[in-house]
Amino acid sequence: MSKLMKAAVFVEPGRIVLDDKPIPEIGPSDALVRITTTTICGTDIHILKGEYPVERGRIIGHEPVGVIEKLGSAVVGYAEGQRVVVGAITPCGQCHSCLDGHLAQCGGHVIGGWRFGNTIDGCQAEFVLVPNAMANLTPVPDGLSDEQVLMCPDIMSTGFGGAESGRIKIGDSVAVFAQGPIGLCATAGAKLKGATLIIAVDSLPERLAMAKQLGADVTIDYRQTDPVAEILKLTRQRGVDVAIEALGTQQTFESCLRVLKPGGTLSSLGVYSGKLSLPLDAMAAGLGDHRIVTTLCPGGKERMRRLMNVVASGRVDLAPLVTHRFKLDTIVEAYELFAHQRDGVLKVAITP
Repeated sequence: MSKLMKAAVFVEPGRIVLDDKPIPEIGPSDALVRITTTTICGTDIHILKGEYPVERGRIIGHEPVGVIEKLGSAVVGYAEGQRVVVGAITPCGQCHSCLDGHLAQCGGHVIGGWRFGNTIDGCQAEFVLVPNAMANLTPVPDGLSDEQVLMCPDIMSTGFGGAESGRIKIGDSVAVFAQGPIGLCATAGAKLKGATLIIAVDSLPERLAMAKQLGADVTIDYRQTDPVAEILKLTRQRGVDVAIEALGTQQTFESCLRVLKPGGTLSSLGVYSGKLSLPLDAMAAGLGDHRIVTTLCPGGKERMRRLMNVVASGRVDLAPLVTHRFKLDTIVEAYELFAHQRDGVLKVAITP
């Protein structure tokens, strides 16, 4: 085996390039996974633009599906050649945060569990080193394709996490602002949680059509209709039980607040840059009994197992979110397409 592999590397703001990098050397608790399919995330675009800082030379990507190439000497219960999914968040399962139930915050510092493409090399490459392998490798059930489980590592876990953090109950009304991949998964998650009025807001017709397919009861094109007024009208001025923010802008965050009922929950999934402000009237001057909760993609092997159960059950089919396919050799083109949201792109599948 060659000691070098192809990988997508962050060079400087505005530039991610394909380069040759050494194949990682694994330690006793690690695994080396040969990537069979991965994808590009909105967070990778934040990295590309320099809005989220990572070290220059870092291999990007945090959504791996692949095959175990090599296991560390301390890793048991797995076999080389097994197909696996690994979550974007790789908790150790042993630190204070993990044992306190906050796996995404592993290590006790904010977003500590997000390592791939952030604090260690990621998976837009031919191989990836998986740390704490026994907490993070999840075998893919027979009969499920790479593309069927490709959403599990991040956007499915994050979107569903937004619905779970919002504590949606059977019979709830839910508004989801933005129907990008995360918002679409939040819409699907709201349906699974038992919401009976799901309102999806976006401006792109293909995304609103996909929202309907995944469980939205009503779709609103914000270019044609004021979503706040329309949502209040649909709920007879009561407001929704839960509003999910899935874009990361002041405007969508504020709109979520404005459509919430007193005592409602704003479940925030967006990655914000700059300052976020809370308008006094939308916050009812702090007296509205509102809850604002944030979620970082839940990870670990048990989370991945549960998500793959959902896929295997047929209750949710996220494979149609893959709208474009590229080889790793052409990943720079894939970034260009995805960053500019051209050609109706939702998610791209990248195969070495």
